[in-house]
Amino acid sequence: MAESKKVKAADAENIDPIENLAEETIAPAVEKEEIAIEEPLDLYSTADDAAYLTSTGEFNWDAYEAAGGYTTDERARFDGIYENTLSTIAEKEVVDGTVVLVNKKEVVVNIGYKSEGVIPVTEFRYNPDLKPGDVVPVYVEQQEDKNGQLKVSHKTARVFSAWGNVNRALESGEIIKGDVKCRTKGGLIVDVFGIEAFLPGSQIDVKPIRDYDVYVGKVMELKVVKINNEFKNVVVSHKALIEAELEEQKKQIMSGLEKGQVLEGVVKNITSYGVFVDLGGVDGLIHITDLSWGRINHPEEVVQLDSKINVVILDFDDEKKRIALGLKQLSAHPWDALQENLEVGQKVKGKVVVLADYGAFVEIAPGVEGLIHVSEMSWSSHLRSAQDFLKVGEEVECVVLNVDKDERKLSLGMKQLMQDPWEGIEARFPVESKHKAKVRAFTNFGVFCELADGIDGLIHISDLSWSKKIKHPSEFCQIGDEIDVVVLELDKDNRRISLGHKQLEENPWDVFETVFVEGSSHQGTIVKKEGSHAIVTLPYGLEGFCMNKNLKKADGSTAKVEETLDFIVLEFNKNQRKISVSHTGTWKEEEAGAEAPKKAARPKKEGGAESSSAVKAVNAQVEKSTLGDLDVLANLKDKMEGNNSETAE
Repeated sequence: MAESKKVKAADAENIDPIENLAEETIAPAVEKEEIAIEEPLDLYSTADDAAYLTSTGEFNWDAYEAAGGYTTDERARFDGIYENTLSTIAEKEVVDGTVVLVNKKEVVVNIGYKSEGVIPVTEFRYNPDLKPGDVVPVYVEQQEDKNGQLKVSHKTARVFSAWGNVNRALESGEIIKGDVKCRTKGGLIVDVFGIEAFLPGSQIDVKPIRDYDVYVGKVMELKVVKINNEFKNVVVSHKALIEAELEEQKKQIMSGLEKGQVLEGVVKNITSYGVFVDLGGVDGLIHITDLSWGRINHPEEVVQLDSKINVVILDFDDEKKRIALGLKQLSAHPWDALQENLEVGQKVKGKVVVLADYGAFVEIAPGVEGLIHVSEMSWSSHLRSAQDFLKVGEEVECVVLNVDKDERKLSLGMKQLMQDPWEGIEARFPVESKHKAKVRAFTNFGVFCELADGIDGLIHISDLSWSKKIKHPSEFCQIGDEIDVVVLELDKDNRRISLGHKQLEENPWDVFETVFVEGSSHQGTIVKKEGSHAIVTLPYGLEGFCMNKNLKKADGSTAKVEETLDFIVLEFNKNQRKISVSHTGTWKEEEAGAEAPKKAARPKKEGGAESSSAVKAVNAQVEKSTLGDLDVLANLKDKMEGNNSETAE
């Protein structure tokens, strides 16, 4: 290029404008390729160039050409020389360009064409170290726009070669640079080779990132970790670059760990189940139960993020690189500081920290808890949920029932602060005293009734009714009903009370014994048949048992269900409340009486004659489906006893 300038200077005295033109257009290209000039150029073949300078100092080409200028051959020759200094380029292609100038807004790139390309500096944001002389790929969008300017793009050139570069980076594991464009859900969007890649939040750093926005606009070193060619997705990682180094640090740290060792660390992350602590390259976990001797709801009550704390190593696993840490172990256990005079029967105060169906845990000192079982909350034997008595956070007073310092267990009670309802029970509920009770529960053998809070009694199923045969207490009453009872038996030592309900009434079987004498006849209805016998309803709501052989009628047929017939009493058992009857006996006796006199008279029951007439009188006044009026039966008994006395006299 320097020789070219000398040749031109030899043929002209004043060549400043042409020399300037050469500097702007020809010079860059000539630096790449020297052009041999066989003979000196006659740049000005006419008048002195000073004559063509305007008042502003510019060269007037129009006047110069009008005065003569170049000949056609000269112009063609010069055009050829100029064209040979330019590179051959085509639009819509990617070529290499050399950075000529870099300023705050633009980057000027020379691709060997007659004009330089100007690219916005924002397209080089990923490369803050860009400087003149660097070779960069550019995409030729247009050789000349309406202003004659070359139009190129570096971003488009990167996109053209991006997928190839990304795949090569994944295969080789090379470190690339990416420009963080914006934040997205779960991570960041990074410009890599002109395409958008995803940087997950977990891959930004080895420690959790709480604020992704601080990375927006920055250039980060990355590694390509995953490519989905089908969906054109690229995943990159910054964490992968430092993991290898950290892994080596972890090995060194793990090799020097010992159980019981106390280290200083920084709170790295807080979760609901514990705290992660950075020990200088390796993380350890303090479980929530190892943060404090007392109960806490969340680790944030004890530690804060980024705070420095001392921890003790409880356990570690070299293979899994897991370290279990403790914080509460740095202080003495509260049980060791318990007062020596904490004894059974002592009153203490505490706060309810946990409620369960079976009881409540009460903290009487930080880290010292005792259990109040639900059975120790009330004297009532009807166990309920602890929520019926206490609430979390409630201050309560209780009594120490048992202390086991070795097992660090403490049993507490609340009902001991209240008067025992069984004290003076003999005076409140003496035998044969009558009370009202509330039905609380059923069993197959009876009903549990509550006489007072903490005092329950049992009504055996046999003590519910004189006349009804009850298979289950639910046939007689319902839970929650109030029932009249009488105290039959009291056992204070074992806290047991036997109750009765039927004893409130006179035993009607004493009267029935005089009515349903053996041999007496009564009308009954067959209600059902059970195997070898049938059930017959008798007057006063009683039931009789009739064997199938005793259901035969006079015409030879067998009585059926719902038939109403006469029955005679074969057997009356007051203790078992059982009456055996027979229909067949009624007509057989009639037949025998018609054929011949009885060989031997039937022994006459006491009051038998009177009973027969008395039964008819009672049947006329009392409904058959009910027990009847016990007073009528009582009067009947008195009348019969009076008649017997008169006969005896």
